[in-house]
Amino acid sequence: MKIQTDYFGEVEYDQEDLVTISEGFFGFSDLTYYLPICLSEDEGSLLLMQSTEQPDIAFVVINPAFLSPDYSPILSQEELACLDVSDSGELSYYALCVIRNNYLENTVNMKCPLAINPETRKGKQVILENPDYGYRHKISSFPGMLEPPNTDDRSDGYADTAEKKE
Repeated sequence: MKIQTDYFGEVEYDQEDLVTISEGFFGFSDLTYYLPICLSEDEGSLLLMQSTEQPDIAFVVINPAFLSPDYSPILSQEELACLDVSDSGELSYYALCVIRNNYLENTVNMKCPLAINPETRKGKQVILENPDYGYRHKISSFPGMLEPPNTDDRSDGYADTAEKKE
């Protein structure tokens, strides 16, 4: 299959490459199929979640463990069951980013990550109860984030969420 994207032009993919978010992202409940496209050399740390149902919709997400190695979300039993796992540690997590012109003004939502079961490629955006996680963490508040990552090499490949990214 092929999709015409705003950022990468035409991208070819297979159905099994998609992540299914049955309830969609908050505010986008009718869009449930997303193609993860790598945005960084560190495969899996920075992704574009490209909607295949509405190609002009895409979300930039980052692996929160890349920013904060001690990030450890705890999901409810209902959320775990929805993702077909018994433990939060079995999932891959991605925080939504708000991109600004000044890289250091970018923010990440650590409170409402996208949780993905890497085995089934099912995803769900969740709201964490941990008060340490906020909705707008400035990227500059994380150690080591003073320089923007090298994103010149925009791979035409898509992200492989089949392996859990730490």
